[in-house]
Amino acid sequence: MYGRKRVLVTGGAGFLGSFLCERLLGEGCEVICVDNYFTGSRENIVHLLDNPYFEVIRHDITFPLYVEVDEIYNLACPASPIHYQFDPVQTVKTSVHGAINILGLAKRVKAKVFQASTSEVYGDPSIHPQTEGYWGNVNPIGPRACYDEGKRCAETLFFDYHRQYRLNIRVARIFNTYGPRMHPQDGRVVSNFIVQALRGEPVTLYGDGSQTRSFCYVEDLIEGFVRLMAAPDDVIGPINLGNPGEFTIRQLAELVIDMTGSKSEMVFKPLPQDDPTQRRPDISRAKEKLDWEPTVPLKEGLARTIAYFERKLPEWEG
Repeated sequence: MYGRKRVLVTGGAGFLGSFLCERLLGEGCEVICVDNYFTGSRENIVHLLDNPYFEVIRHDITFPLYVEVDEIYNLACPASPIHYQFDPVQTVKTSVHGAINILGLAKRVKAKVFQASTSEVYGDPSIHPQTEGYWGNVNPIGPRACYDEGKRCAETLFFDYHRQYRLNIRVARIFNTYGPRMHPQDGRVVSNFIVQALRGEPVTLYGDGSQTRSFCYVEDLIEGFVRLMAAPDDVIGPINLGNPGEFTIRQLAELVIDMTGSKSEMVFKPLPQDDPTQRRPDISRAKEKLDWEPTVPLKEGLARTIAYFERKLPEWEG
């Protein structure tokens, strides 16, 4: 009506969601942010509240939502093991019931809809790097399954709605992402290492530290989101979004300790069940279809993230 695209972002007060809301507002969109604040935080979006084109709704997407929008980004789901294993049944419901509700909304209002899926659909992969054609190696009854299988089922629902109802969908598989606004207690490796190093506490590694991950800076990831949503209608995904640079967990720990000037020592604990030994995206499809690849090197992204935690830790610790 007013010439502005109206966009719904579920999980909009979370780490990724807040950056996406910010980006969409900057592009002239009207943004409706939906969050139940389980892992999201008002602090992540407080700087957006004065924008007249930004609206916040406290809502759990396991219940239906009725709004009029042009596009939907479905980011709502706890993404770190500590949080998604806290209430595994609710995690599955958020992925599955949430997808059903969001897809139903998109079908009613004829909105384009984006699903934030995850590299966890590949499980502990038997091929390396991981391509979108790989079906994965997931333990369906393990402690990570509530997240892994929930996201896999959500992808199934998205593609079935696309086939059955011709819904305009986009599916991105997100690999490890880091940056400012990460939850300080989310248990993920980058935030864990930075917080421990800044406090001078032992830096905790699981296993021998030889397992690998690929770390994508948040602004690079959001650029991928926006490009995928704007892509031609035949580009529906799934598309891997992540940084193909691969580092061992020990290398990351050493880098964080060095960059923070910490005297922390590394301590080693047993590897959790079903923890992937290797994780690296093949982003050939993203390069071809979206002309996208990450631009922020790990050291530069870590410097920005460390600066954020240095600034916020005194506030959190009172």
